[in-house]
Amino acid sequence: MALAMTSTSPQPPPPSHRRRQRRLLRPGVSGPPSSCSPSPKAKALPLLSDVGRDPTAMKYYSRVASNLAGAGRLREFLLAAEGLRAASADAGFEGRISRRLLSRGVAAALRDHGLPHVLEFLRDADQVGIRAAVMLDSDAYETVAAACRLLLGEGSMTEFVEAVEALAQRGFFVQGIVDPMDVLKIFVKKRDPNMAIRYARIFPQSQLLMCNTMEAFGKRKELKHALTVFGALKDQFGGINMFACRSIIDICGHCGCSVQARIIFEGLLADKITPNVYVFNSLMNANAHSFSYNFSVYKHMQSLGVPPDLTSYNILLKTCCNAKEYKLAQEIYEEIKKKERDGLLKLDVFTYSTMMKVFADAKMWKLASNIKEDMQAAGVRLNLVTWSSLINAYANSGLVDHAIEILEEMARDGCQPTAPCFNIILTGCVKSCQYDRAFRLFYDWKEYGVKISLSPEQKECFGGNFTFCEEHTSSSNALLVVPFRPTVTTYNILMKACGTNGERAKSVMNEMRRNGLCPDLISWSTLMNIYGSSQNRDGAIQALRRMQRVGMKLNVTVYTVAIKACVENKDLKLALHLFEEMKAQQLKPNLVSSK
Repeated sequence: MALAMTSTSPQPPPPSHRRRQRRLLRPGVSGPPSSCSPSPKAKALPLLSDVGRDPTAMKYYSRVASNLAGAGRLREFLLAAEGLRAASADAGFEGRISRRLLSRGVAAALRDHGLPHVLEFLRDADQVGIRAAVMLDSDAYETVAAACRLLLGEGSMTEFVEAVEALAQRGFFVQGIVDPMDVLKIFVKKRDPNMAIRYARIFPQSQLLMCNTMEAFGKRKELKHALTVFGALKDQFGGINMFACRSIIDICGHCGCSVQARIIFEGLLADKITPNVYVFNSLMNANAHSFSYNFSVYKHMQSLGVPPDLTSYNILLKTCCNAKEYKLAQEIYEEIKKKERDGLLKLDVFTYSTMMKVFADAKMWKLASNIKEDMQAAGVRLNLVTWSSLINAYANSGLVDHAIEILEEMARDGCQPTAPCFNIILTGCVKSCQYDRAFRLFYDWKEYGVKISLSPEQKECFGGNFTFCEEHTSSSNALLVVPFRPTVTTYNILMKACGTNGERAKSVMNEMRRNGLCPDLISWSTLMNIYGSSQNRDGAIQALRRMQRVGMKLNVTVYTVAIKACVENKDLKLALHLFEEMKAQQLKPNLVSSK
């Protein structure tokens, strides 16, 4: 009897069975079928059809959808979300989704299935009306961004751009993935303007990015690609941006294509757009070697009522300088000074430097000196370019002593003379046939530098770039030492001072090598020219062959000098041989070599 009672009495279920039973009875999951009636205290699950009128049902099913997302079941999450939206027509549904759980699910999906799977989910979520991309927390955002950067690091540029495009369409903050310009520079390096345009258009600041890309192509002198970006920029925004127009004209000038700059400018006029002063300045700067065109542009500028600024006048002065129109440059300079007196303009050091160069090239040393006085009266300090032009004005006129005085005055003013300043004086000696003096100055400067006496007050104005000769310094004055460091150009000038003495020119070249400098094409051409002038044809040809042996790339000028040496020595057969050799090297003969 006791055994029978034991066998019929109910036993408690094992723990594993109890856990399984609790899971099955969780909200939203149907329990096992039972013949027993439900407990009177048990609550019925809310129906999906009640979501629109029952806040409890909305909260319940939102929690169910969030749990699905957090578990990484993104497909089921979308099905639940779509059904919930259809039942409720509630535009604020996404606000009830747990950002934390959604972010966790997206990060897990990215880790398990990869970036394409997540991109597809974000697209489908957007179609349902859930902006999942903007709901991600910082950890999930960084995980997605890192996956994009991985594509970039692998060099999968097309996949990277497609991924960033897809993310941007879903509202993802794509600017934080990587600096856009870093990517655009890669496309510039790859010479791929079309992909650069496509990537730049993803961002709100696409206009600026495309301008920067255009300028990056311009710096590499790839005008064709820069024009492609410019055309896309114009088409996208339905017109020409003045900054972009100015940039592309500057690029044309940098690439040496002034004709293309004119075409772009004519396009502006054809569209009845009045360029601003900056566009006019860029156009004139790109055509600074075309005197007639620039002054026609200047007149057009005035007819359109665009007032020129100081840069406009500076470019006109540069144009006059290039065309050697010294008288017109003086007239423009006087006009600028009048405007300055009227308070309309303020001359800068570039204006003075340009005028100084004009007078230096014209050997008008007195007028150049007047420019210096104008600068000092206006309180504008001379810079390295201005001092160099003033030195050149005297040296170019054969006034070497005055040029040296200007160099010393330059040092006293606190402007350190550089090797080109010394080279200008040496060139002045050569041009005025003061060959021996050129050598004396060279060796004196090289050994001792230029020594200048200064008062204690003057010494106080100098910084650490200058040295002083202490053994010659007394209580009343100081001796400033300006060092001289010869360059290849310096030795080339000295070789020209050798006249027809080929052996002396060769010794100068050897000294150049001993000082750690490598002779360039000008050095060798000068040596060959000296050999040819001294009836030493063999020396000229040996120099040519030596250049070929050391691997120097010969140009038309070098061959022309060698041919000239043969002609001067009446060796026409060798001259013709060199002429054919030059053409075989794909070098186009110039007028001198053809003669």
